[in-house]
Amino acid sequence: MFNLKVDIDSNSGFCFGVVYAIEMAEDILEETGQLYCLGDIVHNDEEVKRLEAKGLQIINHDQLRSISDSQVLIRAHGEPPSTYQLALDNNLELIDASCPVVLKLQNRIKNSYDKKEEIYIYGKHGHAEVVGLLGQTSNEAVVFQDLEELDIASMPKEITLYSQTTKSTDKFYEINKVLSENGITVKTNDTICRQVSNRDKELRDFAQKFDVIVFVSGTKSSNGKVLYKVCKDQNERTYFVSSLDEVESQWFGKEEKVGICGATSTPMWLMEEIKSHLEKL
Repeated sequence: MFNLKVDIDSNSGFCFGVVYAIEMAEDILEETGQLYCLGDIVHNDEEVKRLEAKGLQIINHDQLRSISDSQVLIRAHGEPPSTYQLALDNNLELIDASCPVVLKLQNRIKNSYDKKEEIYIYGKHGHAEVVGLLGQTSNEAVVFQDLEELDIASMPKEITLYSQTTKSTDKFYEINKVLSENGITVKTNDTICRQVSNRDKELRDFAQKFDVIVFVSGTKSSNGKVLYKVCKDQNERTYFVSSLDEVESQWFGKEEKVGICGATSTPMWLMEEIKSHLEKL
């Protein structure tokens, strides 16, 4: 017996946008037993499997074109205008679970585009949220993941800067500072979700309190990769798992303190399942 003392980070688990989408899906599945979802409802395979067992069917944009007269859930990441137009054409009922923070950002970007502003978006290329943001600009905005991607010398002298909602606040303001120092007038729009961006600061403190950290996240979660690194930087004995099957007893010693935490797409039930397992070792 290891006799481990195990605690779950109370701030880990679904952000409110994901909670909203999953509750909406569960309500419909309870009524109808079947619902299409455009893309993974959350970047966590275990949670997706749980909902698929209830009747959720994940589809991609190509498959959406061949579906008609059905209900389709829009997940928290949001969608570009073209998806809503396709729904009208195919007589689809969209169940819109777009995160309110994302919707607000989409509207602000659309307003900037209508004013013919030069729009730059700090975000991950190809990320579902970023695809939706780009769609507000007819795909004309410039998306960049890092300053190195930009040729600052040839940029417009006045730009409007936005960010994907889940990016680092510190990095966003660092980008703003560098651009300003290079003579570019930056109209800055901070639409980063604090529930997500504050997680790195909270996890730095959390990771230092334990002998071992088990970080639980889906492998597709961008947020998970970033937060795992935050924990690993603070505690070398941090291990990434996406399911209970990946937990290894050799990571632990007797009487050790173990912290369990995760991404904003990690379900609490999965972290509790891992906690229960560790307490029995």
